[in-house]
Amino acid sequence: EVQLVESGGGLVQAGGSLRLSCAASGFTFDDYAIGWFRQAPGKEREGVSCIMSSDGSTYYADSVKGRFTTSSDNAKKLVYLQMNSLKPEDTAVYYCAAIPRRLRSCRRFASLPYDYWGQGTQVTVSS
Repeated sequence: EVQLVESGGGLVQAGGSLRLSCAASGFTFDDYAIGWFRQAPGKEREGVSCIMSSDGSTYYADSVKGRFTTSSDNAKKLVYLQMNSLKPEDTAVYYCAAIPRRLRSCRRFASLPYDYWGQGTQVTVSS
């Protein structure tokens, strides 16, 4: 059974940092694309970033570029989202999603057909 479990969310003041983790199980962690998404109350889900195992390439939404960094530890089957300089508008439930096969690119990560989703972790940024 494939599972994605996010952790690391919480309450932080504006300007602070959080690191989210996405723990994957149930599929080989050789070829994949892992995306991070977020959804704020009353808003549509937004793609945040993507990382590919094949070459380690990463892509980011303009709204987080320069502040967020995604990385992976393939030995531990973990993908991280380091969030710095957080703003109140970053408040949302954050989800990771996986495509457990090789892609040519995840540049268009917001619209890719992810096979699996985690349950989400709440991030709240106070002003």
